[in-house]
Amino acid sequence: MSGVPAPHLLERLQSLLLDNRDLDSTLNELAGLAAAVVPDAGVECGISLRLEGDVITVGSSDRRAIELDERQYAVDGGPCLETLRTGQVVDLPDTGQETRWPEYLPGAVELGLRCSLSLPLTVTGETFGAMNVYGFEGPRLFGEPERRRLEIFAAQAAGTLRVIRRLTRDARLLVQLEQALGSRTVIDQALGIIMGLQRCTAATAFDLLRRESQTTHRRLADVAADLVRRTTGEDPEPGRGFDA
Repeated sequence: MSGVPAPHLLERLQSLLLDNRDLDSTLNELAGLAAAVVPDAGVECGISLRLEGDVITVGSSDRRAIELDERQYAVDGGPCLETLRTGQVVDLPDTGQETRWPEYLPGAVELGLRCSLSLPLTVTGETFGAMNVYGFEGPRLFGEPERRRLEIFAAQAAGTLRVIRRLTRDARLLVQLEQALGSRTVIDQALGIIMGLQRCTAATAFDLLRRESQTTHRRLADVAADLVRRTTGEDPEPGRGFDA
């Protein structure tokens, strides 16, 4: 297989900023394009950005990608965060044989993860995000040709995302990112409550919260907010805003 992404994917990536759509749709499509770089392989993608000292998922091709990203944030460990910290590609070829990230892996396997590849989003030496590509159909889905295609796509996507970050100074787009950060803040508050009540790890707390979300068919952030209200009698603390 060729080591270059399909031309139509790169063309579509370059045209994303020209579309008159909301930021959320644009970022989700970007994640979908990244997943399509490795076609017919059961691959999904999450786009993580570092914003004001926090890491949040700003776009995804599938709900599982969001949950895998959020699990890593909850336990403060995993290939996504390692890529952000080192600026290097982090390969997880087979979850069945992996010994790194013991707090992250059991829950990831429960979600069906078989392998993953996290690629840095870097511009002029600054790694400001990660493109997390998750494989569910089998281990070792990212051989040398697939890795090369994803690296080329990530380099192109970094430029697009850098422009998007600049556009967040526009008030309308800024609100959307603040909402995403607010959801992350509420989830973190709920995890702290569960850890205190159950005397458990962050990974176990995240599992309990996620199962409640799945059972009730409600968003993770909504379940977390209800838990904070029931426990404290007050609304959750809002997330920090961004400087314009």
